Amino acid sequence: MIEISDDNNIKKNEEVLYREWIPAGKFVKVLVLFVVLFILSIGIIITVFIPKELAFIGIILGAVSIIIFLVYWNYRRLKITLTKNQLDVEYGIFNHKKIPIKKITKCGITKANFRKYGGVGIRFGVDGSIAYNTDFGEAVKLTFQNGRPFVFSTRNPQRICNLIDKLLN
Repeated sequence: MIEISDDNNIKKNEEVLYREWIPAGKFVKVLVLFVVLFILSIGIIITVFIPKELAFIGIILGAVSIIIFLVYWNYRRLKITLTKNQLDVEYGIFNHKKIPIKKITKCGITKANFRKYGGVGIRFGVDGSIAYNTDFGEAVKLTFQNGRPFVFSTRNPQRICNLIDKLLN
């Protein structure tokens, strides 16, 4: 039995048709690790070898590396949940898209490449779309009657589009 209180809330007993958790790509993980270790190393070197009057620079660099790590931790995964009435895409703590299935006009497969989106994360594409992408692989592109197209990374774009197309018909 599926119960919906409104278009924006999934009840706990609603049947989940598809669920996926997509981690950040390897490139992003390596880049963040390199930047954090580099900044921490500079901070430690400054703190150890430079006079105590400049030790605050090491502390500032340590704080910057912690902030970078926390931002990465927040955006380390993309969570997709599809039910009969709604598609939820969560990217970090504050970025949740709740899309009623009836508002989708078309579901297609696209490539979330650097040329179109300029990187990973929450991006605006050159085609006017908004993207939640974790890597430069395949993605789902949703088109609506009103508003910008929405693109999100997934490991199974064909399966998601097949389910959405089935729900639309």
